[in-house]
Amino acid sequence: MITKAKEILAGAKDKMGNAVHHLEEDLKTYRAGKANPLIFNNVMVDYYGSPTPVPQVASVTTPDAKTLLIQPWEKKMIPLIEKAILDANVGLTPSNNGEAIRCTVPPLTEERRKELIKRAKAAGENAKVSVRNARRDAIEQLKKANKEGMPDDLQKEYEQLVQKETDAFSKKVDELVTVKEKEIMTV
Repeated sequence: MITKAKEILAGAKDKMGNAVHHLEEDLKTYRAGKANPLIFNNVMVDYYGSPTPVPQVASVTTPDAKTLLIQPWEKKMIPLIEKAILDANVGLTPSNNGEAIRCTVPPLTEERRKELIKRAKAAGENAKVSVRNARRDAIEQLKKANKEGMPDDLQKEYEQLVQKETDAFSKKVDELVTVKEKEIMTV
């Protein structure tokens, strides 16, 4: 029975860890006033009929702190990438010279900063919901195992361990969002 309880705890930790990892990746794509190639990870371009992230059809580099340079593998992709950037509404205006696309990162306005902070907090809240859902699922599994013969004290002990993990992962989510807020507000 103890192995069953350990499996349930490990599964919950895994789900909680995935929620935090997803939040980290999502927060990396927020433009905080300096050029960051990760901003294009969620920008999809139509590549032979299938939506593909820009970094998979082009090289994205930062020649300086305020410029992003996109060099498509195929020249015919330039107008498609430009359209995808404009459609994605990431706050950048692309310009091309026939060879590559350049995006100059404008300084963030106060309004845009507040909007980004709201988005970061919402993403953090979604991650916490995922963490709490993993907790709920684990506790339900422990209760089910208890009905199948797991001792009560073992169930209670593992419920407390699941709660400790939930608290730790929720704290990590809060820390990530706070760090991102500071980064966004830094002029």
